[in-house]
Parts: sequence; C-alpha cells; structure tokens
Amino acid sequence: MHTVFQNYALFPHMKVLENVAFPLTVRRIARPERLERARAALDLVQMGAFADRKPSQLSGGQQQRVALARALVNEPKVLLLDEPLGALDLKLRKEMQAELKAMQRRLGITFVFVTHDQEEALSMSDRIALMKGGEIVQLDTPTGLYDRPATSYVADFIGETNMIPGRVISTGGDVTVVEAMGSRLRVAATPGQADGAEMQLAIRPERVCDVGAEAENSAEGVLADVEFIGTDLRLVYRMAGGSRVVMRRQNNGRAVPQLGETRRLGFRQEDLRLFSR
Repeated sequence: MHTVFQNYALFPHMKVLENVAFPLTVRRIARPERLERARAALDLVQMGAFADRKPSQLSGGQQQRVALARALVNEPKVLLLDEPLGALDLKLRKEMQAELKAMQRRLGITFVFVTHDQEEALSMSDRIALMKGGEIVQLDTPTGLYDRPATSYVADFIGETNMIPGRVISTGGDVTVVEAMGSRLRVAATPGQADGAEMQLAIRPERVCDVGAEAENSAEGVLADVEFIGTDLRLVYRMAGGSRVVMRRQNNGRAVPQLGETRRLGFRQEDLRLFSR
C-alpha cells in the first residue's frame, strides 16, 4: 500500500523527477530504470513537462499530481489517499476528482479515499464506509447510503434530511400508518414497530413535492423561508405541531413562492423512512 497525503509531503530541495523517483531509489532500483519509471508516472498524471521544476514552482494541483505520481511509481495494488484534495480550492478540487476517478478506472488499482466531504465521497466512491466513534455504522454503495440509510444517524448525517416526529397509529402487512404534522401518512413497514410508538419520519428535501388538496400522504404547511441557491430553491415550511420541512425545487424559471403562502406538501410512501426516536 502507498499513501498520498493531504499536504503533498514533497521534498522541496528535489526536482519533480527526483521526488517521483525517490521510492525507487530507496529500493535501490538501478538509475536508468527508476528514471524511466518516474517519467512514465509523471506522464500518467500529465506532469511530464514539469520534471525539472522544484515543488515551489508548481501550483497546488500540480503538486498533488506529483505526489500521486510518486505513489504510483511503485505500482501498488492499494493506494491510500488521506484527504488529498482538502487543500485545493473548489474548482481545482472538482477537476482533480474527475481525474482521480478516470485514473482509478484506467489503472484498476483499489483507491481507499479518506474524506470529510460528503459530496466528494458520494461522487467518487463505489462503496462508502460511514464511521462513528471509530466503528463502521453502514458500508454501502453511495445510492444505498443516501436512499436507504440503516439508522437515523446515517439519514441525518449524509446530506440534508427532514427528520419529522410522529407516532405509529397502526401496523399491518407491509404498511405502517403514522400520525405526523397533523396528518396520517403511510410508510413502508419496518420490523419492531408497535402501535403508539414514538418515531421519526425521514425524507430528503428533493423528494418533497407540491400536491393537490385531496392528495394522499400529504400535509399542509406555511412557507417560512426561501433560499435561492442558483440551480435550486430551498423552501422551508412550518407544519402543524411545530415541525419544519425543507423542500428543494429546481430553479426552472417559475415564480418564486411568497412567504406566508400555504401549500399542500406530498410525501410519497416509497420516499419515507421510519426510525425510532
């Protein structure tokens, strides 16, 4: 296993080519071979033209590529990347994410990517291990982790989630009826539920929708806040019982709702998750 560090850890007194060749020097690989392999690794990360520069002459993204080439020069089976993009600005971080994904697919090496950035983890990973207190609480695909959280902690931690208090009214078959926000909502049954149990309903903001007055699985809310975030509108509704529900709506040119407007919000059964309180 080889590691790419967040702070690059390049030797400032060495040129780029020497930095990349250093692991092979430690292994006492003959000079012609190690220089050839170092140049090949630099070409792999599109840094061959910078072989004779010092790290101080490179940008942050270029230094990260050199650090990656140094880790790849030994042809490892597993590469540990310890928050490697944390020191980069947003635009450069996005570019490096795309490059790392493409490189991993091309090389077929297992990348173990450590990050505190949820969006980065979801966009780059095939599998994610979400940890709490040093233990894995859910190991899953990005879609599994986001759409089918195993616990309320996972649901609340990954992305934005509405956590709505409710009480079980009835259970039967594959459906549980929960009283929440002044309405009765149908939810897919979960083992261990009992009538009268205090529960939490979880639903992602982008899964909440506007519906008609007679729609099933719906509740009435009053718009309390509007946030314009470019591609989306983040609408915050005040519901019966004091609950707050966030709805995200694509910015498609429609008129922005006005504060104080009353809307009927829909909660599809398949989008709701039920957890113990």
